[in-house]
Amino acid sequence: MTPVPASSLELPGIALVVFSGETDLGWLKILKPGFRHCFALLENHGRWVLFNPLSHKTEITLIEGNVVFDLVGLFRNKGMKVVPWVIDPVGFKAAPLAPYTCVEAIKRILGIHSPFIITPWKLYIFLKNKKIRLKPLTTEKILLN
Repeated sequence: MTPVPASSLELPGIALVVFSGETDLGWLKILKPGFRHCFALLENHGRWVLFNPLSHKTEITLIEGNVVFDLVGLFRNKGMKVVPWVIDPVGFKAAPLAPYTCVEAIKRILGIHSPFIITPWKLYIFLKNKKIRLKPLTTEKILLN
């Protein structure tokens, strides 16, 4: 595998933020149904990485090939919401201090520093209200659905 140069990390990429209502933690059931957890699929140079911040660990999985489109379909068939987002470089201003949650982890990946986005539902509303630019043809199918 060819290493990705550090300078390429500054280039925009695509994130597909996935929202789920499934949880094994009883106290998360107070959150809005369908929006109790979030995770992301991240694209960089045609490769995809699944980033899933859980309460006890963070799962990071490399996804080979174009199966990401199948995964998005699977997620949607299970009732999950998938929101595309363009990851642009952000300034070096520190993010506000906040507890480590799935929402905070995804906000940091996306470069969102709003201290008022603390639940998956609030993050979903924020992302849906923002405009995104169309990216490479490989992601066009996802953006149009």
